[in-house]
Amino acid sequence: MKRGSREAQIAARLAKSYPDAHCSLDFKNAYELLVATVLSAQCTDERVNQVTPALFKLCPTPGALAALSQDELERLIRSTGFYRNKAKSLLGASRMIVEEFGGEVPRKMAALLRLPGVARKTANVVLGNAYGTSEGFVVDTHVRRLAARLGLTRESDPERIERDLMQVFPQREWTALGHRLIHHGRAVCGARKPLCGSCLLSDCCPKTGI
Repeated sequence: MKRGSREAQIAARLAKSYPDAHCSLDFKNAYELLVATVLSAQCTDERVNQVTPALFKLCPTPGALAALSQDELERLIRSTGFYRNKAKSLLGASRMIVEEFGGEVPRKMAALLRLPGVARKTANVVLGNAYGTSEGFVVDTHVRRLAARLGLTRESDPERIERDLMQVFPQREWTALGHRLIHHGRAVCGARKPLCGSCLLSDCCPKTGI
């Protein structure tokens, strides 16, 4: 299968198989998604979704979160792991949002990347899912693994993987395709035991059976 047509087949088959794939973090607005995404580092989305309702009830805005002490926030998010660093990042980000962005989560990549604890993955999640704009491609552990197995990249650095994916898929597909790759990684193409025999991409994949 020729390069180009192969990528188109990958995108089309994933779209057919996972038409409703979406962000698995619970959120109502960009602020909640930003916080949830920071908390999701080295933690399951399920755990984050258990923690955030109480957090957002107490802190419904960046200003309310910024008013917490480090200790108070650590207690609220402790079960998500790495809670000290996460609390420090969230306090710094919320204060910057209040002081420099009028209490609204920025809508541009460059501005988001200025926030403490926010790298391209988090920024892409917020832009694509809260604001409906795609400036990049979310590269998490699942996307990183599938991109390599499917021969979409030879890179190991997330930002270089992102650039490769952005070159072979249309911008309009970046957000949705990211979700579909993540869903496929969880359901079929696992890290330890990929289910190649039942994979809808087996004839597109150079790693089938390996």
